[in-house]
Amino acid sequence: MWEYSEKVQDYFFNPKNAGMLEDASGIGEVGAIACGDALKLMIKVDPEDERITDARFQTFGCGSAIASSSALTEIIIGKTLDEALKITNQDIADFLGGLPPEKMHCSVMGYEALRAAVANYRGEVWEDDHEEGALLCKCFGVDEGMIERAVRNNALTTMEQVAYFTKATGSCGTCVEGVETVLERTNAAMVAEGLLDPALAFVAGGAPVVPARKQRTSPVAPPPPSSSRMTTVQKIRAIEEVLEELRPALRNDGGDCELVDVEENRVMVRMSGACVNCQLAAVTVQGIQGRLAERLGMPVRVILVTAGQ
Repeated sequence: MWEYSEKVQDYFFNPKNAGMLEDASGIGEVGAIACGDALKLMIKVDPEDERITDARFQTFGCGSAIASSSALTEIIIGKTLDEALKITNQDIADFLGGLPPEKMHCSVMGYEALRAAVANYRGEVWEDDHEEGALLCKCFGVDEGMIERAVRNNALTTMEQVAYFTKATGSCGTCVEGVETVLERTNAAMVAEGLLDPALAFVAGGAPVVPARKQRTSPVAPPPPSSSRMTTVQKIRAIEEVLEELRPALRNDGGDCELVDVEENRVMVRMSGACVNCQLAAVTVQGIQGRLAERLGMPVRVILVTAGQ
């Protein structure tokens, strides 16, 4: 469903440094299996010069999550802790030859896990502790700090970008207002610090901004209709249209996908053929979910159902 570089595919099918690290000096854990992605990063540090001599990871997630975690261990081995902390999620993506925008949250997860592992080694309290009022997106365990760091490190200026980089707002949508507040506040601070063009800064309720690096000279397609103005029948038709558009690619690989039911923002689909046992099924589902959200103009959650359901 996504265009992955050869290096991403290699690091997914042949991950480096996967598994447990005995006597790890520091351990960082981010995400949760219930959220769809989880990463445990283990590092071994030479106390003489605080240089990372070894690193291992355990990841639950899609191909991009595995590849990003593997790449992170390759990048940090041999670096001092201070050098490692200068690594950004973009460095991880660049190491892999790039990631699809919708998968950048995988590199952010690695960046957060590294910060947590270093804090653990130094005996510090990890900031990502979801103190009261800090947790914004309960579906994916994303707090204010993570959103602020993602916005600053990647110059994010739209809610769509925030969803791509953190997964926040990607499920039930109840955190939208809180995430908008953090994005607006952080963009305003970046403008004041001279880090962001005022014309690109996010304003809640304003028109979406297209960053300068992605501006087009050709006409831009109108935004999708608001889901609040769509009837249930129109929603179902729109979902079926998206599945029809994706079906040729699935069938070329010997699989297929059909719509089973729609309940509010939950879309139940059933895979068949080669898609049933495919190890990239989760990636396919996320691809469908992203396309549906774009077409419907609302966050949706795609749920796989089995033949008996």
